[in-house]
Amino acid sequence: MALKVGDTLPDFKAKDTNGNLFNSQDYIGKHSLVIYFYPKDDTPGCTTQACGFRDNYQEFKDLGAEVIGISSDTVQSHIKFKSKFNLPFILLSDNDKKLRRLFGVENDFLFIPGRQTYVIDHKGVIVMIFNSMSSMIHIKKALQILKKEL
Repeated sequence: MALKVGDTLPDFKAKDTNGNLFNSQDYIGKHSLVIYFYPKDDTPGCTTQACGFRDNYQEFKDLGAEVIGISSDTVQSHIKFKSKFNLPFILLSDNDKKLRRLFGVENDFLFIPGRQTYVIDHKGVIVMIFNSMSSMIHIKKALQILKKEL
């Protein structure tokens, strides 16, 4: 069953690009989160989206939020992607697609992994879910919600 606005962020863990185990519960009570699922590293739309989050990263930080990108790419792929585009935020590998299933992110056009963004407040409550293959609008929507939450 897909997560919806008002739900509490589930406890999850995944490997980040530093080889560390990311734990979602480490952020609850400390930061808001912007978690975005994207189809694939180093593809045109995903690169545009990642660079959009990069270019606005300081604004997210100023609003008390941490940005986390998730795809089914390997940690090694994420390391290259992060380095190539100087991405300052966390990328998590979801090789087995457990996180996609946990959040309920469906495929777009039957076979392309979905592009979906979640904004979670500092208490761990989902305050926005946005699904669109248009990559740049995710950044704008997330910033709008975070500004309203303050």
